[in-house]
Amino acid sequence: MTEIDPRHLLIKIAKILNKLKIPYLVTGGMAVLIWGRPRFTADIDLIIYLKPEKINDLETALSSLGKAVYINKDSIKRALTNYGEFNFIDDQSGMKVDFWVLKNNPFENSCFKRTIKKKILDKSINFISPEDLILSKLIWYKQCRSSRHLEDIESILKISKIDEEYLKKWAEKLNLTESLEKLSKNK
Repeated sequence: MTEIDPRHLLIKIAKILNKLKIPYLVTGGMAVLIWGRPRFTADIDLIIYLKPEKINDLETALSSLGKAVYINKDSIKRALTNYGEFNFIDDQSGMKVDFWVLKNNPFENSCFKRTIKKKILDKSINFISPEDLILSKLIWYKQCRSSRHLEDIESILKISKIDEEYLKKWAEKLNLTESLEKLSKNK
């Protein structure tokens, strides 16, 4: 297995999604690299708006990235049905890509409307906004209590310019106001 820069894999995946006209945005650790402090990330997290008629094309395109990649069509179908996730593993780098299917709720729809394009190795890639990344990290923290999410949020609050009004509005709608206020005091 050859070590490669995960940004190269991200660009390959983004190119496939763009070609198949599957809307996406980068979230998770890769987005923290853009909006917060640099940190190690073991995978690439993407939220995608996937339609059933795109499953075969997506599975075929991802399979074409290597001779021994891991992708499972049944997992893609289950993720679409359950608004869950499916994985792709690159055979060259060993990197895992987590594809999260858009839940089509008001918050995730807002995230897609606020997608921000950033240059990665001279390619335009769709990223979650810093505010939506903070809110997503608060949701994930509420579910699993990993301190990594709080550390990421603190770095984003310190480094990125934040639309405070938007952040507060959605924190209230998502019942995250108390958690956000505690973190904002540490800013």
